[in-house]
Amino acid sequence: MSPREEGQRTVATNRRARFDYEIIERLEAGIVLTGSEVKSLRAGRASLTESFARVRDGEVWLENLHIPPYEQGEKRGYDPKRMRKLLLKRAQIERLIGKTAERGLSLVPIRLYFAHGLAKVEIGLGKGKRQFEKRQAPAVFQLSGS
Repeated sequence: MSPREEGQRTVATNRRARFDYEIIERLEAGIVLTGSEVKSLRAGRASLTESFARVRDGEVWLENLHIPPYEQGEKRGYDPKRMRKLLLKRAQIERLIGKTAERGLSLVPIRLYFAHGLAKVEIGLGKGKRQFEKRQAPAVFQLSGS
């Protein structure tokens, strides 16, 4: 285990991100969660499949991250796909504002994990691949038994 990954436990990964986007840069961000969301994440229940990040009013928000309700928690009024604020330094946010203003760059969540007990999201600054670029990429999945 590398020193970077020491004390980290991955909850969810976005496998489509590397297929659909050419990741140019990666950032680690904290995420604002409620108590029952943290417990649900610790149980390993989350999906990054359709999620994306967006800069709004000088803040970075993660949208469409699906965290199902905690089994023993309160379920009334719970929205599993609510917008969640990402915690970044002001200079990082300003840089992201400038980069996403460029044509074709998006903020894509790559991985959701716990680092030393704190929930973190690895987001990537990515440029969308066109269809013919996806075909040229090395195979991510390998069929067994063929």
